[in-house]
Amino acid sequence: MTLLGKSMIRKDALEKVTGEAKYIHDQSYNGLHAATVISPFGHAKIRKIDMKEAKKIPGVRAIITGEGLPLTGEEIRDRPPIAFDKVRHCGEVVAIVVADNLLIAKKAANLIKIAYQPLPVVHSPTEPLRQDAPLVHEKLGSYEKSHMVYPIPGTNIANLQKIRKGNMEKGWRESEVIVEASFSIKPSDHAAMETRCSTVEIKSDGTVIISTTSQSPFMVKKLIGRYFHENPGKIIVNTPLVGGAYGGKASVHTELLAYLASKAVGGKPVKLFYSREEDMVSAPGHIGLDAKVKLGATRDGKLTAAEMTFLFDGGAYADKSIDLSRAAAVDCTGPYNIENIRCNSYCMYTNHPYPAPFRGFSHSELLFAFERTMDILVQKLQMDPFDLRYLNAILPGHTTPTQVQLNESTVGNLRKCIGRVKELANWEEGQITEIDERYVRVKGASCGWKTSTIDSNASSGVVLTFNSDGSVNIISGVIEIGTATKTMLAQMLAERFQMDIHQIHVRMKVDTQTTPEHWKTVASRGTFMAGRALMEAADDAERQMKEITSAVLRCTPEDLAVADSRVFQRSNPRTGLHFKDIVYGYVYPNGNAIGGQIIGRGNYILRGMTYLDRETGRGRPGPEWTVCASVVEVEFDRRDYTYKIIKACTVVDIGKVLNEKTAKGQVMGAMSMGLAYGGRETFIFDSFGRVLNPQLRTYRPIYYGENPEYLVDFIETPHLEAPYGLRGVGEHGILGMPAALGNALSRAAGVSLYSLPLTPEYIWRAKEEAANDTI
Repeated sequence: MTLLGKSMIRKDALEKVTGEAKYIHDQSYNGLHAATVISPFGHAKIRKIDMKEAKKIPGVRAIITGEGLPLTGEEIRDRPPIAFDKVRHCGEVVAIVVADNLLIAKKAANLIKIAYQPLPVVHSPTEPLRQDAPLVHEKLGSYEKSHMVYPIPGTNIANLQKIRKGNMEKGWRESEVIVEASFSIKPSDHAAMETRCSTVEIKSDGTVIISTTSQSPFMVKKLIGRYFHENPGKIIVNTPLVGGAYGGKASVHTELLAYLASKAVGGKPVKLFYSREEDMVSAPGHIGLDAKVKLGATRDGKLTAAEMTFLFDGGAYADKSIDLSRAAAVDCTGPYNIENIRCNSYCMYTNHPYPAPFRGFSHSELLFAFERTMDILVQKLQMDPFDLRYLNAILPGHTTPTQVQLNESTVGNLRKCIGRVKELANWEEGQITEIDERYVRVKGASCGWKTSTIDSNASSGVVLTFNSDGSVNIISGVIEIGTATKTMLAQMLAERFQMDIHQIHVRMKVDTQTTPEHWKTVASRGTFMAGRALMEAADDAERQMKEITSAVLRCTPEDLAVADSRVFQRSNPRTGLHFKDIVYGYVYPNGNAIGGQIIGRGNYILRGMTYLDRETGRGRPGPEWTVCASVVEVEFDRRDYTYKIIKACTVVDIGKVLNEKTAKGQVMGAMSMGLAYGGRETFIFDSFGRVLNPQLRTYRPIYYGENPEYLVDFIETPHLEAPYGLRGVGEHGILGMPAALGNALSRAAGVSLYSLPLTPEYIWRAKEEAANDTI
C-alpha cells in the first residue's frame, strides 16, 4: 500500500483552520426568523396560552401552537412537535413565533403568557417501576410504533429488550464467588460547538427545501414526508459541514419546527437557530442509566454467569432511546465470554429532555456498570484487574450475548489490546504509587467492545464523476461532522486507482436530490459502508475505462491495468491512455468518437443482519465487533477528594489504520468526552424537573489545557468484509473512559463509587456514607 496508513491532510482542513468554512448559520440569509417559547417545568398541564400582546408587535407574521399537529417519533410516534395539552420535559417547545427578524421574534415570544398546572415529576428511570408512579404517557397503548418495539401500556415502559443465553441456574451453581452492585448515570448534553439550526422554504409548486445541521439528511427527508404527507420527491435537504454532532444531530428536531413555521407563513423561508441554552434543554441530549449487575465466577476468575438490569432514562419521548437500550442489551456483558446470561434492558419514560444517540451509543454507560462490577470482583478474588479481563476475553469461536459465533475477522484481538495498553500505561510498575501522606497516584483498567445495531437494510451509495483533466469527484451522502470520513474515502480511491490524492476531489455538501443516499452518518459505519460503495463505484468506472482503452489499443480489457491516472497495457506500461483522454470518450485522429462520459456508481447494503428474537434476543445485530482496552491514571488528594487526571491510554483493534493522525485524533477526542462526562458533565435538576445548568459556564466539559496526556495505539486484525480490512473507530475511545476513571478513583479513595459524574463532592459523600455504615 502506498497511501493507506499515512497521515494525509484532511480535505476540509484549510477552510476550517482559516475560518472560511461555511456552516448553516454562516450562510447569507434574507428570510424570516423563528423563536421558541419553552416550558419551564418538567411535567405540567397547559391551562391557557395568551398571545394577545405578542400579536400586537409589528413584524410578527405567525404564532404557532401544538393543536392539531400529528405525533412524531422514529420508533414510537409519541411526540407532538409542539407540546399540546401538557408538557413532559423542561425546555419542551410550547409555541413558535415567526417574525421579520430574530429580535422581534424573541420579543414577541417573551410576551406570550402560558398558565401551567404542575404535575408530579418522574425524576429517574427507577421511579416508574413504583406502582404509584405518575404516567408520562397515558395513551401509550394507542401510539403508532415500529416493528420490533414493545411498549407496555399503562406503565412508563417504552420498550423491553430481553437477552437470554445458556442456563442461569447452572451458571449460579458453578459460581464460587458472586458480586452484585447498582449504578446510576444522570442525563447530560453533547455540547457540540455548533448549535442546531434549520431553514425551511416551501415553494409554490410544493417543493420543500431544507438546510440543516443534521447527521441524517435522508432521514429528515423521509420523516418530513411521513409525518406531514409531503411527496418525498419534492423534499430537498441540504447539509454542508456540520460543527460537531456526536450523535445528537441524528435525531430530527429543529427541522420539524422550521417546517411548521414556514408552512404557517405561506411557505416563506424561515430560520430557526438555537442558542446554547435552547440547544441544551430543547433538543435531544445524552441518555441516563440506572443499572444492576450481578456476576458469578469460579475462584480462579472464570466468569460463569451474568445478570443485568438496565433502566435507561428515555426522557419524555422515546425517539432513539429505544435503539439505545436495545444496543446496550446486545453487548450487555462487555467483551467477555460468558455462557450464561440474563439481561433485561428497559427504555423508561421520565420527565427529562429526551435523548439522542451519544458517542458510543449507550455502550460507555453499560460498560461503566459492568466494568465497575468487574473491578469489585477483582478485589474479592484479589487478582490483577487485567488478569481477570485477559482470562475472560472473548475470542474467535465464542458467541456473543445474542448467540452470534465470532471469528478473527468479526471480533479482533482483545488480548493483544490488553497487552499493548499495559505497555503504554507502564502497568507493571504497579497500580498504586504513594507520593506522600496526602497524594496518591492510581491506575484504573477497563475493556470495551461495540457493534453497530443499525437498521438491517441500511445502505450507502457513491457516485464517481470525472473532470476534463482526468481528476475524479467523489459524491457520497456521508456527512462531514469532523470524522474526516470523506478524506478517508479519497485515500481509499487514491489507493485503488494508484493515483495522486490531490487529483481526487470530495464534495462536502450533501443535497438529497442529487447525492446518493447514505443511511445516516452514525454508529462508526460511515467509512465502512461508504467505503464498500466506493470500491464498487471504482470497479464500475475502471471497467468502463478499460472497455474504451481496449478498443483503442486493440487488446482485451484483461490486458490492461490502472495507475498514475492512466490505463495501460500490463506487458508494456508505456502504451496506454491518460484518464483525461478517455473519461469523456475517446476521439480518434479522424474525428470518430467512442465511449462517452464515464460515471462510476456503487452501493452497499448491510448483509446478513437479522432482527432480535423478542424473548431471547437471539439474532445478528451488526456486521462485526470492535474491541479495545483502556487505562486512566489519576493523582488523588486524600484530604479534600479532588483529583487530577494524569494520563489516559487506549488501544483499539482498528482492523487497518487508514490515516494514522486522523485515527488517533478521533480516539483522543472520544477519550476526552468520556472523561468529561465521567468526571463532571451532568444536568442538575430541581424538584420540578427543571434543568438548572443549561450554560457552558455551569455545565462544564473539559476545557483546552485541562486534558491529561493521551496515549493511543492500534492493533490490526482485518475485518474481511470491510474495504482494506478497516473497522470503525470514531466511538471507541469513549467506551472505557468512565469505567477506568471510576475504577481508579474507587481504588484511590478506598470506597466503591457507583454513580457518574465522579465529582469530589460525590466521593466525599461516598466516604462519609461508608464511614457511617461501619459505626
